Amino acid sequence: MNLEKVIFGFFIVLAATLNFGFFIGDIDNPRHHHIYELFAAIVVNLIATVLKFGDRTQIGAVHLSTSLVADLQLVAAACVWAIAMHVTGEGMSPDVTTSVVSLSGGALLANFVSLVLLIAETVMLRR
Repeated sequence: MNLEKVIFGFFIVLAATLNFGFFIGDIDNPRHHHIYELFAAIVVNLIATVLKFGDRTQIGAVHLSTSLVADLQLVAAACVWAIAMHVTGEGMSPDVTTSVVSLSGGALLANFVSLVLLIAETVMLRR
């Protein structure tokens, strides 16, 4: 068993599941979307991105691009959250919550593509 592949797969799957945990719930209800879940999703996605830098294959490039998309979307969601809470003072209104969750949904789609790539790469691997 290759420990590097195990860690790589672990962080890809963990990034997707954390993002899914934040995403699930009523899209406009801030009580269903906790800030710490978003923070954990961002941190794990950033770790997964760093792990993808060493791969020089075409599928590695696509892995990296999907991870960068997820990072961008999650950081944008955190920025929207922070601006609503600390700059405008609006708080987590249904409109703001919808924007944050929608951005997280885009990141979830990118995580899903990365998972599909990981599964396809594993299935095509020959001994």
